[in-house]
Amino acid sequence: MTKWLSLFGLALIVWTQAAHAADRVALVIGMSNYDNIQPLKNTQRDAEGVSTTLTDIGFEVVTAIDASQTELLEIMGEFQFRAETADLALIYFAGHGVEVDGVNYLVPVDAAPRQDGDIQKQSVSLRQFLKTVDSARQMRVVILDSCRDNPFTDVAGLSSAPSLSVGSSEGGLAPASPDRGTLVAFAARDGQVAFDGLGDNSPFAEALMTNMRTPGLEIGLMFRQVRDEVLKATKNLQEPHTYGSLSGAPYYLAGPASGDDPLVADDDRTVAWSQLKPDQELQLAALAERGDTRSMLGLAYMRLNPEARSFDPDQAVDLLQRAADAGSPEAQYELAKLYEKGIGVESDPVKSLELFQAAADQGFADAINDLGFMHYQGLLGLREDRQQALRLFEQAANLRHPQAQFNFAALIDDGLIDGQGAQESARYLYAALRSGSTDVLEILTTRPTMFKDTTRRALQSLLQDKGFYAGAIDGDFGPGTQRSLSAAYSGKTDG
Repeated sequence: MTKWLSLFGLALIVWTQAAHAADRVALVIGMSNYDNIQPLKNTQRDAEGVSTTLTDIGFEVVTAIDASQTELLEIMGEFQFRAETADLALIYFAGHGVEVDGVNYLVPVDAAPRQDGDIQKQSVSLRQFLKTVDSARQMRVVILDSCRDNPFTDVAGLSSAPSLSVGSSEGGLAPASPDRGTLVAFAARDGQVAFDGLGDNSPFAEALMTNMRTPGLEIGLMFRQVRDEVLKATKNLQEPHTYGSLSGAPYYLAGPASGDDPLVADDDRTVAWSQLKPDQELQLAALAERGDTRSMLGLAYMRLNPEARSFDPDQAVDLLQRAADAGSPEAQYELAKLYEKGIGVESDPVKSLELFQAAADQGFADAINDLGFMHYQGLLGLREDRQQALRLFEQAANLRHPQAQFNFAALIDDGLIDGQGAQESARYLYAALRSGSTDVLEILTTRPTMFKDTTRRALQSLLQDKGFYAGAIDGDFGPGTQRSLSAAYSGKTDG
């Protein structure tokens, strides 16, 4: 039996118990005093207020005010590296934002467009913001308080041809389509304009700062309350909107309410959702009735907790089925497990396999990894197919699934993957560390010789290239290498 398969057994039993520091990092950007286009009155105060709010509730915050494009890109690069070891990475941008040919651009203070194409070259796209937070371990949030009046309507040299469509004449942004597990929040829904505000802050920033500070307020419901408050403050003229989907785990930006147990994102989701306050459960139920699949998931997890008064597997199946039918891959995955085990429904391997495949077809890493194991072992009626299993493991590893990253590294080390060797194995091991698995950290520090000397040397070299290791490249995982592994895992080099 290869080492990866023995770990696989371990992983299926205890992998969900892996815990790591609950790091939350934020990049807060305020663009106010533009060099060549109309300045904005409140954006600096908005950014400074949001920065203070996030700092007060425990975020590690980087704040950039009136940055040039070059400065902003440099800050984003540094933040991206830090975000890799954070549970949650958040970007808040207050400033001018425009749409060009369906792509959203956030405008730095030194932008000076004079002809077609300049806006794209001199701004930073929403896609670049999304890439900056993309590797955070659990949750990614980008907040744009930037849908203000179009600042370029009177700039000479910009054509009105379809190839350059800067929002509408009234301003606004294009709809966002972030990847799963990422939420993009607009101060005003696509095509609308956000108000700068008559007071010290914009209506959106003011509502955001108030609700972010509320302990025990689940993040999805928090954005809902922000929306309602902005609609009220603007007499329904401005409606904030969110795009994308958060993971199915509940999250509390300001932590639990006073007297509650600490909420850990890696806890059993049935337990975590069961700690939701009754008033928020009612809000969740109302959203579920309107078709919100994450709310259906949250309610289903509550119904699957045998220790909770709301325990009701039949109702959980109904909720998951509704969310699965609406296209939620996480619901498809959870429902597949219920059909596999016969919880709330009659055991049905065929139906279970169909649901696992449906979730995998949408790129849901847990389902892809589990399907790989099923193909490898010949489960749920499948015939053993080692080559298909290896392809699925690689796909899950490339989606940053920590278990799959480690196992695929071990497969490469065992010589089972054609065309890949020590360098690729080390790269997947490093990625598994950065993904935040304590299992991987423990194995590499206590049992490193399970990997070949060439792989260990390649990992030391990679750690050195990333600035975590300064010792000899000798394959010996002594105290120096062990400290570097811990540093790569935690993102901190001071201990």
